Amino acid sequence: MTASGQPVPQPIRPHVAPAVEDQSHRERFDAHELATVLSHYDLGVIEQLRVHPRGSRRSPKLRIKTRRGEFLLKRRASGQDDPYRVAFAHDLQLRLGQRGYPVPGLIGTRDENNSMLQFNGRAYEMFNYVHGIRFDRTAQSAVLAGAALGKLHSLLADYRSVYDPPVGSFHGAGEINAKMALIPAAVCAVEPQTDRAALAQTAEFLKKAYHDAARRVEDAGFGTWPRRVIHGDWHPGNLLYRDGPVVGVLDFDSARSEPRIVDVANAGLQFSMRMDAAENPSNWPDALDDQILRCIFHGYDQASGTILTNRERIAAPWLMIEALIAESVVPIAATGSFARIAGSAFLYMIERKVRWLRPRAAKLAEPLKE
Repeated sequence: MTASGQPVPQPIRPHVAPAVEDQSHRERFDAHELATVLSHYDLGVIEQLRVHPRGSRRSPKLRIKTRRGEFLLKRRASGQDDPYRVAFAHDLQLRLGQRGYPVPGLIGTRDENNSMLQFNGRAYEMFNYVHGIRFDRTAQSAVLAGAALGKLHSLLADYRSVYDPPVGSFHGAGEINAKMALIPAAVCAVEPQTDRAALAQTAEFLKKAYHDAARRVEDAGFGTWPRRVIHGDWHPGNLLYRDGPVVGVLDFDSARSEPRIVDVANAGLQFSMRMDAAENPSNWPDALDDQILRCIFHGYDQASGTILTNRERIAAPWLMIEALIAESVVPIAATGSFARIAGSAFLYMIERKVRWLRPRAAKLAEPLKE
């Protein structure tokens, strides 16, 4: 039973529907779609509907207020809406919720209490809405973010889903060379005045840096480390705090099976990134916030039940470099830009951060001193 006394919704064995073409603008629900989807839920009398412009532009969200409470409707982004993948993520969240972990809680459909609604080839989810504030960049909040990740890994240590989890991550991605080759033409198509030679030089540097980092990760023993289910997208936008503690862990769309250090390294990177002018990467500092980074690792060790090994720590900064490069190159190769940010400026910023990280990798891997 849920906290409201309703039966726990069940992740169903889904039917497979065709993918829907990607769109670059922020997608919205149309009136017919929204009316049809809402008709499948028993939320009570609706008092207010508000667009919730968070997360992926390809995944529209709507905040719903009724006399029974507040809810969040989400349509999965194309590419993230494979029904078996959704069912896996739901099974995972239901397991965590049953163990008291702060996931929002899925709302089942009216007739069959299914945790996923499929309509016109798309997948929809309804959650309880969680009130909270975002990461405030304090050391204490960073420790709590690391601890929440450690607790998640601890709770999932023995988790075995009836659905096969996705595998693979930003580490050792085979498509990097091909994506790098597309960069100059993709960026110049939307920035015709950019220096193509300089851009090609940056792309070549990032390609070599990526492969060097991947080799160092493998040398640390990555291929021998056990895989487990991880969150896959641990960044500040996916955590909510209230009066100190983490009260909401969001967005399990990227959950997968990988060595745990993939999650920890990505968390360290995402929380320690400094972006002083949100859409002007030319002004972003080269450095990461090393105190925040160590606090993430420290919090993780406190809560995970099994502290990070020396070899995992050695691998972490190199995984961060891989993540920096892979997660910027893929969208820029496809569109020539990174969301609303010019692709050239974003790549030059990534190059600066990689050049800062590489000589500091060993130091950043050290444990936080008590």
